[in-house]
Order: sequence, then C-alpha cells, then structure tokens
Amino acid sequence: MAAGLFKSEVKNPVLRWVDTRLPLITMMQKEYGSFPTPRNFNYFWNFGALATVTLMIMIMTGVFLAMNYTPNANMAFSSVQHIMRDVNYGWLIRYVHMNGASMFFIVVYIHIFRGLYYGSYKFPRELLWMLGVVILLLMMATAFMGYVLPWGQMSFWGATVITNLFSAIPVVGQSIVQWLWGGFSVGNPTLNRFFSLHYLLPFLIVGVVFLHVVALHITGSNNPLGIDVKGPQDTLPFHPYYTVKDSVGLCVFLLIWAAFVFFMPNLLGDTINSIPANPLQTPADVVPEWYFLPFYAILRSVPNKVLGVALMFASIGVLFVLPWLDTSPVRSCRFRPIYRILVPLLVVDLFALGYVGAHHPQGFVVLLGRVATAWYFLHFLVFTPLVGWFETPLPLPESIAKPIVRKPHSGGGPIPGGAVAKPMENA
Repeated sequence: MAAGLFKSEVKNPVLRWVDTRLPLITMMQKEYGSFPTPRNFNYFWNFGALATVTLMIMIMTGVFLAMNYTPNANMAFSSVQHIMRDVNYGWLIRYVHMNGASMFFIVVYIHIFRGLYYGSYKFPRELLWMLGVVILLLMMATAFMGYVLPWGQMSFWGATVITNLFSAIPVVGQSIVQWLWGGFSVGNPTLNRFFSLHYLLPFLIVGVVFLHVVALHITGSNNPLGIDVKGPQDTLPFHPYYTVKDSVGLCVFLLIWAAFVFFMPNLLGDTINSIPANPLQTPADVVPEWYFLPFYAILRSVPNKVLGVALMFASIGVLFVLPWLDTSPVRSCRFRPIYRILVPLLVVDLFALGYVGAHHPQGFVVLLGRVATAWYFLHFLVFTPLVGWFETPLPLPESIAKPIVRKPHSGGGPIPGGAVAKPMENA
C-alpha cells in the first residue's frame, strides 16, 4: 500500500478506495459497530439515540419551513397560514416540526432523569454531563425563539414577557433587552433576530452533541448497576445488539409522534396563538409552552423580580455542579435505599411546578409553587450531599455479568423466573 494511505479492511473496492484516503467507514465501524457497550442496558438507554434522531428531523423540517416563511412582522403570520394551506404537504411539515419540539423535550427530560437515577453525572463523566446541560440550554433558547416566529398573540406577548426578564440584571439589563428587541419594543427587528438565531442554534446544538458523543466514547457508558466494566464478559458490541434495540424504541417513539401529528396536532399548543399578534391587546394570561412551565413557576413563586430571575437561571445552573454536590461513592440508585426515593420525588415536584406554571398565581397555587420551588433547591443543595454522607448503600455486585448469568439449579432446564441456565464459568 502506498505511503500515507490508511490500511482499510472494507471489502467493497470503491468504498475501500475512499476509506484508505478518508477512513470514515472504519471510524463508524469502530465507534458504532464493534464499540464495546455494557451488556445490561435497559430501554432508558434508548433516549439518547431518540434525541439525536429527533434533532435531525427538526433540522430537516425547519429548513423546508424556512423556504416558505417570511420573517417580517407584517407578513409572518400570513406566511405560516400560506405554509399550512397552499404549500404541498406544508401542514404536515409544520405539524411534524411543531410537535417535534415537544417530542424533543420529552426524550431529553427522560434522558436527564435516567442520568440522575443511575448517577451518570459522576466520575469520570462530569464533562459529559455538563455538555448535556449545555445542550438543554441551547434547546430552550432555540425553542423559545421558534415559538415567537408564528407571530401570533402568545408568540408576541411571550417574547415581550420573557425578554423583559433580562431587565432584572443590574446595570446592563436594560441594554440587553434593547439589543434583543433591536429597538425599544418587540417588533420587526426582534422577529428577524429570533429567526436568524432559531435557524443557527440547531447547528450549534449538533456541534455540542458531537462533543457529547466524543466524551461518551472516551469515558464509556454508564449502566443500570452503576459499576465499571471489568472485562469482555461485561460488554456487547454496539451492533447489532443495541442498534436493533434502539430501532425498536425508535419505531414506538415515531408512532407516538405520528399520533400527535395526525390526530391531535394542536393539543400541546395554545389556541390563542392562532390569532395574529396585536400589540394593543394583552392576553388574559401569558403562559409559555409546557416544557418551560416548571422554570416559569420558579420565576413567579418569588415576589421579588430580581430574585425570581436569579432562581430561574439557578435551577439550570445547579445541574452544572451536581457532580460535586453528590457525595455518595455509589452511582446507581438501585443500591441507594434513600436517594432512590428522592429522585422520583423530584420528578413529582417538577410536575407540581408545571401545574403551578400553567395556572394563575393565586390562592393554593402560590403556596404550592413556593413549596415546590423550595423542594427543588433543597433536593440538590441539601438532600443530595447529606444523603451521600449518611446513607448506607447496599453491597455492589462484583461485575455486570454475575447478576445476569446465574448458576444452574440441580434439576436442569430453565431457572425459575424464565432465565436460561448458563454455567458460572461464563461469568
């Protein structure tokens, strides 16, 4: 082989010619074919792949929508109606994109919950976790700017309310708001800026996802037991085992997504946004999309505007330092009898905050919001370090293989419970 060429093992002569000069095929085979992965993944490990597929679909549908959208305050709403009524399959592309935002947040939130429950943020995966939080922040910014683009009533007033929050920042707050607006109120410059950023940020997300995946392949995947891989007996090649498993999860996920698109496309949206934006008529209540509701509830649960904004941003910021707040040496909640109760309680708390964010702040809702906000920060800043110090974890298994491969019982045949008997030496 000529000097400087990569030694490729690809059989096809055309592909081998390419691979010797640019070994992408070999790299993909190494990273997604023979790459060793823990053998005990459950379906919670599907959601990273689902998020990647959703991101690709969102980018493709977004590019097609941008071809027919007009980022002008006088024509934006009409251009969206044109997409829905006149563009071939425009209604389908828009509904896929619109509901895809909710699907994206659903899979990412479940992905985050899996990381919290199984301790995927702990050593040596701290940077992997922090990159994931960056992706979440970029998603939120992208989704907010995308929600403004239809230029309906909720789009306009949502942009007005959310951008005004930056005015709470001392000294530079008002300057930031005017920069976001492109003037002294939400208008055409605001819409142009949001359209440009909404188009750009998904490609930035792709870049951070690439770094996220690189960090994952350097440190290796966590697993439901939260223990390190001890040898080849603990792993399986990614293909075909997990490509097939991810494909099953993807089919189910796409069916759910399709059910929303075809049977209830506006269920997760706000009907007020079907009315063109009117700067002279304020809606009775400005409510953000459901995936922002817990953070909106934290903002409203504090009477002081500056403190409310600070707590809202801190609710995401605390995730960055979570790897150092958790003092337990054990990763997985399977072996943490106290903390495995606290993590589901955190999920309940987030649902309570979502309920608060969707309702007018009066009476019981105010009290619930304050209690839920306090619990959220107590979970990360107090319970997580304290439980790590005082909790007595259960004994950890020696390896991933031993809890899976059992010793055959004396009668032969299947082990009670349906597992197939295998000799212990395979462990």
